[in-house]
Amino acid sequence: MDEIYERLNSVFRDVFDDDSITVNEDTTADDIEDWDSLNHITLIDAVESEFGVRFTMGEVSGMKNVGEMANIIKERM
Repeated sequence: MDEIYERLNSVFRDVFDDDSITVNEDTTADDIEDWDSLNHITLIDAVESEFGVRFTMGEVSGMKNVGEMANIIKERM
């Protein structure tokens, strides 16, 4: 899982243009200033591209934190 979080950190830093971002399993949209619904779409697209996975609409709308995103990625790798 460490590799997944390292790669997620890189994606989050690129999408939000903030090198200080470090995500963990408990990180939510409330923790990142610019994480709004528009940036969420950009983020999901960037994560899908980075990991070569596709999230379902249900998964995207149901994710409560970065940990849930990482678990889905882990299942698909």
